[in-house]
Order: sequence, then C-alpha cells, then structure tokens
Amino acid sequence: MMNNSLAGGLAKALLATTALAAAMAPAFSQTPAAEPAVEEGATIVVLGTRRTDRSVTDSASPIDVIGAAELATQPAADMLEIVKNLVPSFNVAQNAISDASTFVRAPSIRGLAGDMALVMINGKRFNRSALVQVAAGDPTNNLSQGSDISVLPSIAFGNLQILREGATAQYGSDAIAGVLNYTLREDEGLEVSTRYGQFYDNGGDGISRQIAGYAGVKLGDRGFISVAGEYNKDDGTIRNATRPSAVLFAQANPGLASQLPNYPDPVQIFGNSPAEGWKAAVNAHYEVTDATQLYAFGNFAHSKITQSFNYRPPITYSATDTAGVVRAQTRNSAFGHPIYLTPCPANSQTCAAGGFVKDGNTFSFSELYPAGFTPQFVGVKDQAFGVLGIKGDLIDNLTFDVSGSLSRNALTLSMFDSLSPSYGPLSQTEFQFGSLIQKETNLNADFVYSLDAGLASPVTIAFGGEYRKETYSATEGDEQSYGIGPYSNQALYVETAPGVYTLDSTVTMPPGASGYGGTSPDAADSFSQHSYAGYLSAEVDLTDTLSVGAAGRYEHYSTFGSATVGKVNALWKITPTVSVRGTVGTGYHAPSPGQSNVQILTTAFTNGIQVQTGTYPVSNSIAQYFGATPLKPEKSTNYGLGFVFKPMPNLTVTVDGYWIKIKDRIGTSQTYSVTAADIIAQPALLAVGEGGDVNYPTSAYDSRTAGIDFVSTYRTGLGNGLLNLTLAYNYNETKVTKFDPTIISASQKKDIEGTIPKHRATFTGNYSIGDLNFTARENFYGSFILEDAFPGQTFGSKFTTDLEVSYTIAKHYTLAVGATNLFNTYPDKIKATTANPIYVLTNSLSNGQVYPNSGGPFGANGGFWYARLKVKI
Repeated sequence: MMNNSLAGGLAKALLATTALAAAMAPAFSQTPAAEPAVEEGATIVVLGTRRTDRSVTDSASPIDVIGAAELATQPAADMLEIVKNLVPSFNVAQNAISDASTFVRAPSIRGLAGDMALVMINGKRFNRSALVQVAAGDPTNNLSQGSDISVLPSIAFGNLQILREGATAQYGSDAIAGVLNYTLREDEGLEVSTRYGQFYDNGGDGISRQIAGYAGVKLGDRGFISVAGEYNKDDGTIRNATRPSAVLFAQANPGLASQLPNYPDPVQIFGNSPAEGWKAAVNAHYEVTDATQLYAFGNFAHSKITQSFNYRPPITYSATDTAGVVRAQTRNSAFGHPIYLTPCPANSQTCAAGGFVKDGNTFSFSELYPAGFTPQFVGVKDQAFGVLGIKGDLIDNLTFDVSGSLSRNALTLSMFDSLSPSYGPLSQTEFQFGSLIQKETNLNADFVYSLDAGLASPVTIAFGGEYRKETYSATEGDEQSYGIGPYSNQALYVETAPGVYTLDSTVTMPPGASGYGGTSPDAADSFSQHSYAGYLSAEVDLTDTLSVGAAGRYEHYSTFGSATVGKVNALWKITPTVSVRGTVGTGYHAPSPGQSNVQILTTAFTNGIQVQTGTYPVSNSIAQYFGATPLKPEKSTNYGLGFVFKPMPNLTVTVDGYWIKIKDRIGTSQTYSVTAADIIAQPALLAVGEGGDVNYPTSAYDSRTAGIDFVSTYRTGLGNGLLNLTLAYNYNETKVTKFDPTIISASQKKDIEGTIPKHRATFTGNYSIGDLNFTARENFYGSFILEDAFPGQTFGSKFTTDLEVSYTIAKHYTLAVGATNLFNTYPDKIKATTANPIYVLTNSLSNGQVYPNSGGPFGANGGFWYARLKVKI
C-alpha cells in the first residue's frame, strides 16, 4: 500500500494533468487543422511488442519515439544531454570533480539507477560501461554499472524508442525501469554537419566544436551499408571561485603567485572538464535470399577527458567565514614536514635499522611544488561493440532472428601534476592507474509465429533463448600509484653524542598517489559470470477493442542462481477517442561482476582536511570487517495504468501512472571512519589510514517509486506554416521503505528520496513556414536536495528556455542558430551552514565551490549559444 503522502501527491498530480489535458483539447480545437495527418499514428513501434502493426497510440505499453531530427539537432555532443533535454523522466548530473564518474556519467530514469534501464541498438542489448559508479553525482546511482550512451553518435540513428515500463520478462535483466532502443538509419545519401558554440559566462568559456557525417548507399538491389561518425572537442568551464588558501598564499608570497595551479584561474576547477574524442557507427544488411537477410552493425568510440582535482596547499592559513568564525585552511600532509634522507648508520647500536637521522639532509615537496599542486585526473574511454546476425522467414508465419554480439569497453585512468608522498624525492609526478575493462558476449535466437485462432487478430507468439557472458577486469597500475614508499614511516633519531643516537619522533607520509590509488597486483584480476535464458510471449486482439499480451522469462546465472519473471498488459479502446492500458509485471536486475568486485581508493577533502576513502568488494576482508555480505539480485514488482485520448486527429494526450517496488536495491554502504584500533585489527587499512573512510557494495534497502507521465502532442496549420506543440510532464517520487541503519545512513536515505526533482516538464513548440523553422522549449525543474553534501538545504525549482531558428537554402543547406538556457539560469548557490561554511574572502566554500558539485538537474554552466550548418545530399 502507498503511504498517505505518496498517494496524496500522486492524486494531486493526476488531477492536475487530467485537468490540463481537458483544458488543452478545446483550446486547440478552436484552430482549424490545415494538414490533419498525424505522424504518431503512423509511427510503428518495435518495443514492448513482437507485433509489427503497433503504433504509439495503440500500444499497450507507454512508448516515446524521438526522431532523427530531434536527436541530431540538439546542441550537445553527449547523447546523455540530448536525451535529458527531450525526456522529462531522464536525469543526469554534471559531475564536476567526481573522480571517474566525471568520465562516465550515469543517468537516472524515473528516479532509479541508470543500470535499471536496458539500452539496445536495433533491438540488441548494448554493453555496459567498464565503470562502476562509486562517486556518482546522483546518489541513486551509487554502485550502478549501466551502459554509457555518450559513446553513441546521434547522427547515426533514425529514432530512439523509449519503453516507459518494466520489461524484464521480455528483454532480460536490467529492464526494471524501461528500455531505450536506438534504431540505426537506413536512408541513402550523404549528410555533413558542423556546430560551434560556447557558454555566455567567464568571458565565453566552454567552447564546443563538432563535426558529424553520415553516408548510406545501396549494395545493388539486395543490400545496404551506412557509416556515421562524429568528432567533438569541448573546452572546460569554470563556475567557482578560487580557494581562500590560494588567495592568502598569493598575498603572502606575491613572487610565487604565478606558480599557483591554473593561474590566474582558480587553483581547482568546478565545471565541465575539457574533452575530445570521436564516435562512429556502421550498419549493413544483405538479402542472401528473398526470405533471408544477413546483417551487421557496430559502434566504436574513443575519447579523452581531463578533470581538475582538489588543490593541495603547501602552507596552513586561517580565514574567516560569514558567521565570523576563524577556520584553519590546512596544508596538505605532503607538506607537513620535510623528508629526512640520512639513514641510520650501519651496525649502530642506538640508531635502529630502517630509521633516519634527524639532520639537515632533507627534502621537501615545496621544492617540487612551491605553490602547492592540483592533480589532473585523466580518463581515456575506448568502446567497441559489434553484432552479426541472420533473420528471415523459416516457414509461413514463422520468422527467426539469430545473432551474436561482442563488446569491449575500457576506461584507462592516469594522472599528472601529482606526487606519491611516501616515495619522497623519488616520487613520480605522472601515474598510470591501470584500466577498467568490461567485456560481453551475447548469443540470441528469437522466433515469432503468427497463429490464426479465429480472434480479431492472429495470436503473435514469440519465443527464444539467450546466452550471456560478461567479464570485468582491472589491470595493474604503476607501483608508486598504490605502493608504500621508503619514507612512509620514518623513525627519527638525534645524535646526542658522537655515534650515540636517541629516538626523537616518528613522522609519516601517506602511501599511493595523491588523489587516486592505482590498482595493486592483489586487486588486478578478472571476474566473470554467465547466464542463459528462455522466454515465451503471446499477444492478440481478443476483440476489435481489446488487446492483451503476456510474457514469461526464466534466467539462470552462474553467480546467484535463477529468476523467473512475468508480465501481463492490455489495451482497451473504450471509444474511438479514448483507450485504457495497463501492465502488471515482475522484474530483476542481476548484480554484475563489476558491482561485486569493484575496488577503488580515492582522496576527498572535508573543510580542507584530506580524507582517504576506500571502496572494497564484498569478498575483501576489509569490507567484511565492517559488515559486508554478498550482493543479492534486485527484484521488482511493476504496476502501470494509463489513458490515451485522441479527441481529434491532430491531438493526442496520454497519461500513464506507474508504481515500482524494488527489493534489495544495490548501492554503497555509509562510510565507516577508520581508527587506530581498526588498523591494528585489519593491517590492510593502512592504505586508507587513521581517520580515513571505508565503504562497500551492499543490498541493504528496499524502495518504492510511483509517478505519472503526461504527454500531449498537437499538430495544426497556422497561416501558411505548420505548428507542432508538445507538452511532457513527469511526477516521480521514491521512498525508501526498508533499510538497515547500520549500513545505510539517514542522509543517504534522504538523498535517494530527494536528489531527483519530483516534478519535471517541457513544453516545446515548433513552427515551420517554407524553408524557415522556429523551435522554442520551456523547461521546468522541480526542487531537489543533496543532504549528504549540503545538509538542510533545498535547492529551488527553476525554469530554463531553449530557442533555435534555422533556414534551409536550395533544399540542401541548413543554417541554424540558437541557445539553450537562453536567460542564463543557474541553480541556487550553496548556503552557509556549520558543516559548509562560506568564506568572506572568496564568498565560497573552502574549496571554492559556489554551486553544487553535481550541477543540479540542468547543470551549473548557464546559457549556451551555438551555430550549426548542415549539408544533405
């Protein structure tokens, strides 16, 4: 049962959307339709059904279809940004300074983790990213490992179909929140486009350049091949102040100010990270007989992103916050004391072997970085995905599709402008941390049989099987990136008489590279799991007005066992203008090898204090010491109820409610602070150090998500042109219904429930007259919280506006100019609290932060203008 607040919120949202639908119909009906054709009615959907005669409006499942023009004309190189702009229930964080989560951002769909939505290309499962999210800007994605759709070139696709309901019974693990299916283009011709743009602020930063091309040709009368690719180069943005410690350092040491990192910009940077890369897709098919077709397609990509880390100051200063409190801006531990280089004399009776003499023979990291340093974290992504298959007719009314796919996704991590403190003067300044690699093999056999049973339509029976194997690997990094150097623990002796030494003190330096820990030999390994599955489904029109469907799937995993799930849906056309549709189903998401075996050591800062945070797999003794147990598969129960209104040929309104209950959700535990006693009990914790933090993968909470999707589209003639209007709204609320407070903290619970705005809407208008086209979009983002990072603050709701004007010359050349976030809207600034003081000197946090690190639901970069030229032959 829903609690009262959740039910009340849903009721209010449903009443509001229903009233809005009722208000829109008569308002629109006053305008005569010059061209009554409706594209939606003719759009064939391939998701949620095995039938070939379903459209968006007569599908028993809620489906969005985003066309090629919408995908290709969004002013973003990243597919994540493109989908976020178009789909209200799709959210993705900006992730400034979020470790490897800056390189691979995870989206949230309906407030659920990105790996709870299955991504497909041409109906075939797309591979996961190699990154397991442990620093996601969106806490609902902690430990998720989904597909990285940023590697997809938007110019390659004819459309994107989004199934907005659970579909595990039809497509397998991961489809709890829905399915995204990208369909590759198959049109002939040549298309080339270029785009240039930049953000308004900071003198016009974040310059973005993109070149894209598509070519499709026939292979005689029986085949086709296309190639598409994009190249992009995006400069970084800066949306923060510098640190108070950097300002104070420059005031005290004017001769060294120019040696501050990034000078004269802030010593560390919150904003978009500079990125450069390319992505490509190929698609081909050939009819070997009149009834059989061979096909192949693939996706390939390479990119490099460089991210600023936190500044390491060499000197401790004090700064006053806005509450009048004087707080220390602590120097980094690498500058805390010199490293003593004189070892104890051999065979000394009073200076122990392995000790050092406390004399003038020293080394200081100030010699290397006199103004401190800011490590630069680099991620290189490489993607390869390929499918080969054959499909056609076996016998009358029986079709087949047999395919296999191979994929490899790698994220190679490195760093420069850093050091490994425990190696002293021997320290490197550049480090290779190793690669994270995800490999997958999929084999599928799918069959569809049409049976005439004397009903209103033939019974469409689909059945088939699948074999999957996925392997997660981590390769070894440089020794200094993870190692404990000779100066990690120095016992210092003072010579009190000739040849006589007395123990003076002990000093330490942290192990590993400053900022991120490379993969050590004991953590470098590969982990695999395989599964096999079988499914059966049937769909039929029982009468001219009632369509029903049912599906069941059995899947067995080598790592956790078996799962059996099912789904039933129906569509009832009450009248020619009103239909009701509904779904009941169960689903699951199997833990990936990466989720069970991820191990990462990172550096964070709390009010200027360096803290090492280690994430350890459930099989690791450190994780088990703090209570880790093996992960469980996530299991879901989904309910959906919706309405389709077509009061006139040019107007379609859909309202779909959903309720998703998930048991044993996967995430990261709360952080456990490491004490000296913990290190004695578990010596491996030395890498984290006293005062450091530890967390681990867990299946420690249940959740319930409920919401409403409202979509209305209207098309009409206006003057001599054509007007298209679309209003899309999503209300979404997630509640944590059960959790272990010793594993999941209260702030984690609040973030899971409140990081994603409950309300999101877009209103889009497109007007075409001759060769001139105008597009305007108004976006609404509801309020949100980031309780763990900014306790007690609610970031308010905002509107943003997008605008584009394009003109086509001689039918082949299209020039467009436009802007996103036209009026330069930003999320709320961070408010001063005891936990997050704002400093008078910089009007920022101690790290220079002004806006939340995640950027909020629309980012913290402000307005962006662009110009685009497309040539199509």
